[in-house]
Amino acid sequence: MTKTIGLLVGSLRKGSFTRAVAEQMASQLPAGFEVKNIDISKLAMYNQDLDDEGMVPESWTTFREEMKTVDAVIFATPEFNRSVPGVLKNALDVGSRPYGASVWDKKPAIILTVSPGAISGFGANHHLRQSLVFLNMPTIQQPELYIGNVTELLDDDLKIKNEGTVKFLGGAMVTFADFINRLA
Repeated sequence: MTKTIGLLVGSLRKGSFTRAVAEQMASQLPAGFEVKNIDISKLAMYNQDLDDEGMVPESWTTFREEMKTVDAVIFATPEFNRSVPGVLKNALDVGSRPYGASVWDKKPAIILTVSPGAISGFGANHHLRQSLVFLNMPTIQQPELYIGNVTELLDDDLKIKNEGTVKFLGGAMVTFADFINRLA
């Protein structure tokens, strides 16, 4: 039976380095897995009053229902101010509510951070890990996926030109697939 892996990307920029690397990585999942891009760009900002008062925005309902159809999640994010972009944190918040109805619970996860800088999104990666612990998402510990100096790794069409990087990311997808299967 095919397992569906949700891909959430914290970068909304057209020509996003993070999306380019994440999609190339996800395409290396082994047979039996399919990737579903989950658009978080149109999610209304989370406000608990809207849940409490039964005025849930359609974007929340659509997102929550879509997340229920995935078996695991690839989180791919740049680093903004040593943390994750607000759009990704908002998606975590929307999906975790209302209390007791989290769409994240027990879904295996892997985190990829991408940066033009040398620190490779370390801060964003670890801030996201903190949230995933609370959301009860078992998360791959190794390999750690920090892709720094990304502009040197991509060609003009945003394809990874370093074969070692491609192989490393492919190995991570094999590890993630095995992790998902063991937890199933």
